[in-house]
Amino acid sequence: MATLKEVKTKIGAVKKTKQITKAMNMVAASRLRGAQTNMEGFRPYAEKFAEVLGGLSGRAGEETSPLLLPHEEVIKKHIILCTSDRGLCGGFNAHLISKADSFIKEAGEDIEFSVTNFGKKGRDWCRKKQIPIISEHIGVIGTVIKFNIASTVGKGLIDGFLNGEYDEVYVVYSEFISMGRQVATIKQLLPIPPIESDEDETEDQDKPYLAEHICEPSPDELLGELLPRSVYVQLFSALLETSTSEHAARMMAMDNASKACDDMIDNLTLAYNKARQASITAELMDIVGGAEALKG
Repeated sequence: MATLKEVKTKIGAVKKTKQITKAMNMVAASRLRGAQTNMEGFRPYAEKFAEVLGGLSGRAGEETSPLLLPHEEVIKKHIILCTSDRGLCGGFNAHLISKADSFIKEAGEDIEFSVTNFGKKGRDWCRKKQIPIISEHIGVIGTVIKFNIASTVGKGLIDGFLNGEYDEVYVVYSEFISMGRQVATIKQLLPIPPIESDEDETEDQDKPYLAEHICEPSPDELLGELLPRSVYVQLFSALLETSTSEHAARMMAMDNASKACDDMIDNLTLAYNKARQASITAELMDIVGGAEALKG
């Protein structure tokens, strides 16, 4: 059994750890509010942008933009992997990396992969797996994200797709569902997937009416201008979702760590009391034994 001093030292160490986890929980909660506000403010814009783009794509020709046309042979795939720069956020990074790893394994050995990294954790994983890294952006996730970051990276991806450097481009990010649930998601960016539309009139009766937008210039020209921006919008939305998910995951992880510290303190306090009681009992037995020896 551990001595009283050892148990008391452990209790003090756990209490200090609890102070740290509680402080990190408060910091994550504070940053989460700002990140969630930015994410929820951008979601209506992204949804409306997709709605307008869907209306234009239905009125424009099929060959309006090369960004809509898939390559004849898919050999080179590019992944934008969004992870955090720091740990202590539970299984947040592990789920994202596992999603990317599963996608690469399912594609087979004939496909060449390259990666654009947002965050140190994904970059370290790519280095370990010896996956070619085209570019890395550290210190972006978890901070105030600017739209120019997404537009700059998006332009490079579009140029690479048009030049034949990439046949397909995907983004792996964490979708924020709620405070306790963040889902690792993979989405295709290039070629821009067709917007699904149901031609069955019977199924469309229950759907809300979508206004037909008046376009100037023509839908074909306008769609050609909006398609690249659609890539920027989707990438920026993925970064905002991942940043919000990171703060939520870290807040939950630190809250669970604080609760675990409370449990450890209770168990150590019980062990301390038992050791103290055993020490007192042993001392009493020595005193009683000494008194009986003097009487004899």
